[in-house]
Amino acid sequence: MTKFTLPFSGIGTADHARVGGKCASLGEMTQAGVAVPTGFAVTTDSYVAMLDETGLRAEIQAQLDSTDFDNVPSLERSAQAIQIRFRSHKIPAAVEAAIRDDYTAMGRDMPVAVRSSATAEDLPDASFAGQQDTYLWVVGADSVIEHVRDCWASLFTARAMKYRHDHDLGQIDVLMSVAVQKMVNAQTAGVAMTLDPLTGDRTRIVIDASYGLGELVVSGIVTPDNFTVEKVLMEVIDRKVSDKHIELVPDVAAATTVEREVDADRRKAQCLTDAQVIAVAKLAKALERQNKCPQDVEWAFDADLPEGENLVALQSRPETVWSQKPIEQPAKSFATGMMGMVGALNNPVGSKK
Repeated sequence: MTKFTLPFSGIGTADHARVGGKCASLGEMTQAGVAVPTGFAVTTDSYVAMLDETGLRAEIQAQLDSTDFDNVPSLERSAQAIQIRFRSHKIPAAVEAAIRDDYTAMGRDMPVAVRSSATAEDLPDASFAGQQDTYLWVVGADSVIEHVRDCWASLFTARAMKYRHDHDLGQIDVLMSVAVQKMVNAQTAGVAMTLDPLTGDRTRIVIDASYGLGELVVSGIVTPDNFTVEKVLMEVIDRKVSDKHIELVPDVAAATTVEREVDADRRKAQCLTDAQVIAVAKLAKALERQNKCPQDVEWAFDADLPEGENLVALQSRPETVWSQKPIEQPAKSFATGMMGMVGALNNPVGSKK
């Protein structure tokens, strides 16, 4: 049955083909009782309707047939042409109506984030994160609909097309869902890895954090504070406090986000208390346990929520570098080895005690 939108509370990993990696993860966390900003998925049914009811599928295929994926100018021309074609078509009326209804149900002029959720991203064996677009502080149904279409178009950036070509993922075969999620008024935000990204040590949780929304941390524009937490004892065992010169914050009047200079007294101060660091570590550890593999977690402390209830999860996806490598077994100690040799000498093969 065709469903153009689905609430996070009604989806999970079993719906990956319909809602993509990001939305499936948000649904799983929501159903598990994790604090996740409310929202809904614009399903791949909507994307397929956009391709088929407008004639866009044939237009894209014709462009792909003339593309040399190993020639950068050819690839960039095709990407630009496909994105222009997306924006030249209106979203089918039934899809638009479903998006409007679900957005209106969230609250009148609710600020939301509109995030891509492709069916080929956030998989344990693919590093597809960041290939498509995210739009922050989107206000109004008309703007939400426009940015959903922009997310679909971002499936055909030159970078994304090249990645799919090189990994034999197909082009039109990869579908796009879109997450429409209540915007977080982040005091601080960042990422947490449930292993050490430098060494692969799974006894550690490594947290990057800075002021405002976490996009500046994810993009590398700000050097964040860095904390290492021992995963069993839940103790901070290392910290590096950085000069965090800018933060990404909402401009409510303009209905957008802006980069703002951080006050001098906060720039070089630790942006999280140790209690907050441990709270983030516990959230990340719980998500690792839930997903049964190392996780890359995006999180934020929401200024609009009460203290103690203001840590929210924005995304959790499998870590795709170290988690694909076999866990090395610790080498036997010299003493253990000697004991084994003595045992073998005292009890030769075939002997009876």
